[in-house]
Amino acid sequence: MSLGRRELLGAGLAGVGLLATGCTPSTGEAGTTTAATTAATTATPPAFPAGFAWGVATSAYQVEGSVRADGRSPSIWDTFAASGNRIADGSSGAEACDHYRRWRTDLDLMGELGIGSYRFSIAWPRIQPGRDRRTNPAGLAFYDRLVDGLLDRGIAPVATLYHWDLPQHLEDAGGWESRDSAGWFADYAGVMFEALGDRVGSWVTINESKVIVEQGYQRGWMAPGKNDLEASGRVLHHLNLAHGRAVAAFRASTAKGTIGPCFTLAPCYPADDSEGARAATALADLRENRLYLDPVLLGRYPDDLELLHGEMVAGIAGARRDGDDATIGPATDFVGVNYYSPVVMAATGPAQPYPLAANGWQQLHPDGLRDVLLRVHRDYDAPVQVVLENGIPDARGQEPLHDPERIDFLKQHLQAAAGAIGAGARLNGYHAWSLLDNFEWAAGYTQRYGLVHVDFESQRRTPKDSARWYAAVIRANGVPG
Repeated sequence: MSLGRRELLGAGLAGVGLLATGCTPSTGEAGTTTAATTAATTATPPAFPAGFAWGVATSAYQVEGSVRADGRSPSIWDTFAASGNRIADGSSGAEACDHYRRWRTDLDLMGELGIGSYRFSIAWPRIQPGRDRRTNPAGLAFYDRLVDGLLDRGIAPVATLYHWDLPQHLEDAGGWESRDSAGWFADYAGVMFEALGDRVGSWVTINESKVIVEQGYQRGWMAPGKNDLEASGRVLHHLNLAHGRAVAAFRASTAKGTIGPCFTLAPCYPADDSEGARAATALADLRENRLYLDPVLLGRYPDDLELLHGEMVAGIAGARRDGDDATIGPATDFVGVNYYSPVVMAATGPAQPYPLAANGWQQLHPDGLRDVLLRVHRDYDAPVQVVLENGIPDARGQEPLHDPERIDFLKQHLQAAAGAIGAGARLNGYHAWSLLDNFEWAAGYTQRYGLVHVDFESQRRTPKDSARWYAAVIRANGVPG
């Protein structure tokens, strides 16, 4: 299917036939919150605390290109894109934004916009390109230069260890279905902590395990393109285990700074006050949120795990070993939150009460960001949180550089974030998705999420109106009322 990463996420949110579905309301007492009663945009004064991190985000396979440069080996996404009929426009990330060669230009652009925090990901196939998993000095050198370049410009590096580009040789050895993957990941993480731990202040372990599980192993719409519910349960547990072992490696290293996970969260609302809608909402919350939050933040899987599809539950059970939950759930320093769209459930299935973005799946509900931040604050012992992704694609028919819809999106979501801070959430940063128009996974180059327009033929970068608006927000450390 020709779906982008966020279309895939939206399809996952709506795909209630695959798993038993449902969710609890994410604001207010159970039985009081519905989609209809949460539609208003937050009106909290939009000031942000001193030192708030204003950032942008990218990922390696989406922007770097140069997939054969300096010893890099293929990733599962190189293989997936080359397998035919997987990408909407038949493209790949082979060139993308050429960030691997143009990183100085991109860092200069961030500096001009006043960006204070850059969330990027490290391409594992650049670091350990061979089956022997020896460290590739040329791959390390690129990220060494990138981090130094960021610090020279006063931009804080936020390094994501895994954003979906598993080395193909590790997939051939069993990939995330193998329990060995947790050890492979911890070893790779240790290499990065040793190389960059003296300069990187924030580390993100694994980006969006939910998307990996649902789209890579249940629906086959993302790399590695499998349709196996039981395998998806094993993969989820091994991703959790890999996160825990990476955190342990970080604690054992001399690296400075902080480390945490990154979840894509969807506030779940009943479409009406019916018992059926509320039951469906409760189950959706289990599937969309608690299945991923609880093991990492509470050190245990949800007590009602058996309500999910039996094959997936069997996969998790078969992968678990004594002591794993303790390994998975050590205290992390922060929780990374990606927010795009809510889930609204009627008794008969998903509902769509909110306007849609141009991608056709993303319901625009800014208060959902406030709701997920407050829910994590309330239910998971008030952790420090940082928004690591939040954005929309260009509107249909939009002039390339004029994006008023994105400005309105950013404004309303930042006001919602300010509302969460005002209500007690410990939010210390926000990263817009994305700095650049880029390779949008299975949508290829047919969708543009960037604050900065990229002409993919010339690789010319031009800030859109939203980039200049965001720069003004950064200077003011707040958004217009």
